[in-house]
Amino acid sequence: MGPDPGPEESVKLWRLDPRRLLGYPMNVLARSIVPSRVPASTDNFGSSSSALCASVPLSPSVALSWSRLVLGTGLCALLIGCGPGGPSEAEWPPRAKKWFERASASFHHVDIDEAQIAIENALRLDRRPKVRLLAARIALAQLEYDRTIELLEGIQSSEARAARGRAFWYSGRLEQAADELEALIADPDVRDVWAENIAKLARRGSGRQPFRLTGAMLAVTDMPQIGSSALVVPLELNGEPALGLVSTGTAEVVIDSSKQRDPQWVSLRFGQKLEVKDVPAITKDLSGISRELRAPIKLLLGVNLLRHINPTVDLMGGQFVVRNFEPPPPPVATTAELRYVRGGGMVVNSSLGAGGSASDAALLIDTGMQFPLALDEGGWKKAGVSLDSLQDIPGAKGLRQGDIPSLGLGAYELPRVPAVHGIAVDEVEANLNVDIDGVIGSGVLAAFRVTWFRGGKAMWLEEQAVYAGPAPAPRRGPAASPSGASPSGPAPPGAGDPVAPKKPAG
Repeated sequence: MGPDPGPEESVKLWRLDPRRLLGYPMNVLARSIVPSRVPASTDNFGSSSSALCASVPLSPSVALSWSRLVLGTGLCALLIGCGPGGPSEAEWPPRAKKWFERASASFHHVDIDEAQIAIENALRLDRRPKVRLLAARIALAQLEYDRTIELLEGIQSSEARAARGRAFWYSGRLEQAADELEALIADPDVRDVWAENIAKLARRGSGRQPFRLTGAMLAVTDMPQIGSSALVVPLELNGEPALGLVSTGTAEVVIDSSKQRDPQWVSLRFGQKLEVKDVPAITKDLSGISRELRAPIKLLLGVNLLRHINPTVDLMGGQFVVRNFEPPPPPVATTAELRYVRGGGMVVNSSLGAGGSASDAALLIDTGMQFPLALDEGGWKKAGVSLDSLQDIPGAKGLRQGDIPSLGLGAYELPRVPAVHGIAVDEVEANLNVDIDGVIGSGVLAAFRVTWFRGGKAMWLEEQAVYAGPAPAPRRGPAASPSGASPSGPAPPGAGDPVAPKKPAG
């Protein structure tokens, strides 16, 4: 891996005009893409020179390709590579090896439920370190921290330390996290920027209780309409007014490095009522994002924070809700189970394509990306759309656009979703060591009222009135779903009238 880009280094980004949202014809969307400059990504979910890891700096070539779609810091992988050597392949009990290979294949495709079944069967027959390490990765993807630590007991490889350190960190055990991550980065073969930052925070955080909620039980903040579908939240950072961007493409809170370059513990206040104390934050130059959105973005709200504050994001209703309690279920909503690659990369299992030809798909969720959807070649194939049918995007070399017949989320289908092709998803897949089909951006989620619950393990999606074509039909179960998002400007040609939420049959 080459040297990390400096904090001032920039890469090109492609963005949408503020008036463009899901539901617009892609020929309209294409005309709104313009080049800009944002800081190069250096650390999101953690990095390593061996397997590349969640929250790592991407290489310049990867960062350039990926940043064309992702606002802010982008997506990358945590360090979790192969386990330490055990008995030779010939010594595997035949059934144990088959279960292990099945678990490995399922995990590679982010089918965590199937991987969990297979790895439990493998563990019953063989508990060599290689099996336990894969089981720990699967447990970490489900945010089962105690299970992750238990499975890795006695394994001292860098891969095990990376997973165990993250389990300690995400569960709030700071001293143990500091010990593990310091041992990890002491390995000369490991380059993990996320671990370097978090080790400092963990060591300095002795006695702190991360994400301690005080004040009111609930706070409601009005969300301004900035950008096409950017999820911007007014709040207070260390007592000073600030604008934050909900960014599920980052694991931690990221604050602008213009005043402070070292990672630090901060305080956040929402709605002048509810305060989140002892929030760990890393730093990065966010001036590029501010230029993109034409608003002074001072911090990114990453998934580690979101998992602690039980939030609801309702861009169309203009509300961001924070709670110190588990939210009650909405009267009509669909549930989408979430997994976290390396503990930080939010993934949802969905479907691409219409009717009986629909195929299962694994999609990363990055609310920093304002495109509704970005697919790799495999994703377009699953959607039943030939790459030859895609249209070039004017001014965006190498990017093409088209509509997919349907995107399934939870219990409903979103028809005719605009999507793009041409980013280096294959390189991101190699860095993550999983096979994803693409990325869902804020252009899709802005059409819903979204609530994260069960500590971020799932989210409810409530349908809103939207600009789109015909109302979506339910696929299964009690839920609701949109087919677009209300634009901030006049409806473009071909956009339908607002569609009222429809209660599902059954």
